[in-house]
Amino acid sequence: MEKTDDIQRCQDKHEEDIPKDSPFGFVIKQFQGKRSSPGKRNEQPSAIKKFFRGLGKSEGKDKTEIKETEINSAGADDQSEKQDPSVEDGLSHLISEAESPSGEQRFNQFMKKLGKKPNSKNLDLNNCALSAADVTELASLLAFLPELEEISLSWNSCVGGTLKALTVHLHHVNLLKVLRLNNCRLTAEDVISLGEASEIVSQLEELDLSWNSNIGGKLSLLTKKLQRGCKLKLLKITDCNLTAKDGESLAEILNVIPNLEVLDLSINKHIGCSVKVIAQDLKNVPSLKDLNLHMCGLKQDSLQSLDTALQHLAELRKLDISCNKEIGGGFKNSTAHLASLKNLEVLDLHQCCVTEEDVSILSQVIPLLSSLRELNLSSNKNVGVSSDPLLARLRFLPKLRSVAISNCGLGQESFSSLAEAALHLPELEILDLSWNKCVGGNLKLLLGALKLATEIQVLRLSSCNLLAEDLALLTLLVLDGHLARLRTLDLSYNNSISDEGWAVFCQGLAVFKELTELDVSLRPSSCRDCGTWFSKMLAALTKLPALTELGLQRWVLSESQRNRLESFNGDNKRNIRFDC
Repeated sequence: MEKTDDIQRCQDKHEEDIPKDSPFGFVIKQFQGKRSSPGKRNEQPSAIKKFFRGLGKSEGKDKTEIKETEINSAGADDQSEKQDPSVEDGLSHLISEAESPSGEQRFNQFMKKLGKKPNSKNLDLNNCALSAADVTELASLLAFLPELEEISLSWNSCVGGTLKALTVHLHHVNLLKVLRLNNCRLTAEDVISLGEASEIVSQLEELDLSWNSNIGGKLSLLTKKLQRGCKLKLLKITDCNLTAKDGESLAEILNVIPNLEVLDLSINKHIGCSVKVIAQDLKNVPSLKDLNLHMCGLKQDSLQSLDTALQHLAELRKLDISCNKEIGGGFKNSTAHLASLKNLEVLDLHQCCVTEEDVSILSQVIPLLSSLRELNLSSNKNVGVSSDPLLARLRFLPKLRSVAISNCGLGQESFSSLAEAALHLPELEILDLSWNKCVGGNLKLLLGALKLATEIQVLRLSSCNLLAEDLALLTLLVLDGHLARLRTLDLSYNNSISDEGWAVFCQGLAVFKELTELDVSLRPSSCRDCGTWFSKMLAALTKLPALTELGLQRWVLSESQRNRLESFNGDNKRNIRFDC
């Protein structure tokens, strides 16, 4: 008994001699709890004795006495090892575990491999060329990311067909709020997996499946799994080849996603005939703020159903029904509730083939949208030729920040009406008058508005038949202290401007101190030698510190001019993108 106690004290001494920061310290502690009582010392595995004995020599004890005790217990140790070989295996496993990386280290290594910074709340792996193996590895790491709130795997085509490997582990990230899977080539199996996972990620608020054409005809595989009380606030299914049946499936589940705020079904040309059904159920999402039906094949009857639905969408901020050419002529009976949208800030009606009668109706409705900040009427030729004062009445919308009237067939009279209305738009930041030929030679009509537009940052005058005098007017405005915040100036496709006109403009170009983008490209299928104004332009660029992009398409540069352009950034320590 005395000898046994001596051995125990010897082993305890060895344990004390082990440095606290030893990589094996935790291993020893794991086995301390497994020691037998002194009366059962012989059951201690010999591997453990050898492990402790190898750590150092005992002090103040008789080595012979220790050795004799070890010999007596050797037989019992060997028998114990034969009966339970897992003990030594357990020791090896613990040592191996000490050397293997932690979950956090594995995650950091994974992100580093993909050239991304690790973030335990926001997993951004957009456009990372992920492989199927990467998706599987990512799935195994979710257990170490309990605080994860966002997953973005967009623009990774290999994600398609592998999503189940990820979704079965989503229970580890039950705080997930955002899932983005744009352009991932999702398959029917992936859609099924998402549906099954929807029950797990109960906190999900944003789901973006845009640009996955294989979803078309299969949306019900997802929607039928959504549970009542679903917390989705944003649902984007842009350009997914949705069918009329998909539209009906979506309509059926609007009542289970009452918190929906953003619904984007744009560029799904085949759901037009189901929009009538969708519109009838929009009353179930009274919190909707953003409805995008751009290029959805809407017809006049669906426009009427949509207007009826608007009476239930008092919170609507943005309505986009652009590029639906067949709704033209359908506004007569479809604007009663549009006028009641007091919170509407963005209205996009570009390329809707509105008729003169539509313009007449809209001229009565649009001025009532008192919160409107952005209005796009572009590519509706009748806006410019109608005798109704739609453009003149924009004066009643003082909060307007963006007005797009490009390619609207403006005449001098309608342009004058717009110029007069612009005098009452003090917050105007973006003005697009492109593809209206009457602007050329008449830009002076806009002089007063441009003087008052202290906030204007974007001015687009592409293909407006501008003359040299119009460019001179812009330069004088800036010299007088106006257009001080101008960032983007589009003067492209104005072939009628002479070399002398460009020379005068470039000579005064340096006054546009805040300019970041300038486009002076020529029209397609045309070309012209770059005249003496080229040198004046380069000289001015050295005085435009904010400029990052210059459009010069179809200007023919001499070899000398091209060399000067190519060396400009290096010589002046700049990073301007020259689009030639």
